[in-house]
Amino acid sequence: MKFAIIGKKQQKEKSAHIEQLFDLLRQHKAKFTIEHSYMEYLQQELHMDVPDAEIFDGHDFRSDMMISLGGDGTFLKAASLVGNRNIPILGINTGRLGFLADISPEEMDVTLDEIYANHYKIEERAVLQLTTSNPLNIYPYALNEVAVLKHDSSSMISIKASINREELNTYQADGLIIATPTGSTGYSLSVGGPVIAPQSKTMVITPVAPHSLNCRPLVVRDDWEITLEVGSRSHNFLISVDGRSESCTEDTRIRISRAPHQVKLVKRFDHHYFNTLRSKMMWGADAR
Repeated sequence: MKFAIIGKKQQKEKSAHIEQLFDLLRQHKAKFTIEHSYMEYLQQELHMDVPDAEIFDGHDFRSDMMISLGGDGTFLKAASLVGNRNIPILGINTGRLGFLADISPEEMDVTLDEIYANHYKIEERAVLQLTTSNPLNIYPYALNEVAVLKHDSSSMISIKASINREELNTYQADGLIIATPTGSTGYSLSVGGPVIAPQSKTMVITPVAPHSLNCRPLVVRDDWEITLEVGSRSHNFLISVDGRSESCTEDTRIRISRAPHQVKLVKRFDHHYFNTLRSKMMWGADAR
């Protein structure tokens, strides 16, 4: 097998995990290619020698599987690099909170053994597609969420939302989040959105600091189309796609729909979503 590897930089204390991963891959006689900026970090900051690795830039790679070494943010970057090529992603969690990257470093050896024994499962997760009337430079697909947000400390923005061309509401708020079930445990959850099971075929519309307490999160089908028109006193606003943001002028019209492709997650058979959810959310824990 051939693996493409992407990792989080500024994690010098985790260098032992990185070296362990390379050792395990060599034991399996695997081929691997490393994302260019991450390779530079390994060589210049960690002084690590990886002589048998190829290097790739951006989307220019071929592999049977991608390994994301970091947290969920690194996993989201991996998903953007994979795009619509159906390459499954294995998330090894060297961060703090991992819903996407849920393989611990201590499980790397047994996980790779299971992969080579073809004893693993693939979970397919829905992706959102962003289309705008004015061209943007950011990657337009989101595994977690698309958000429209006010600029810095400017006044709240006005967001007219429609579903399938039928007007829904005009939100007076700091922003509006359109999240997938995967993203429901991310930004949307932090501003009061619901947790949604990954295979539910829905998306959630969650306002950020709405002016009216009557504005509540709304769960809708993911095959519906959401359109947004934004008004702002500063005449601009931010669009954020899985944390990649760009400034837009208020004449920009936004359309959000389900993408034609999905992202494939590599999961161990003994890893279950509700176990991860219960553990990460500390449900049932006695806080006294």
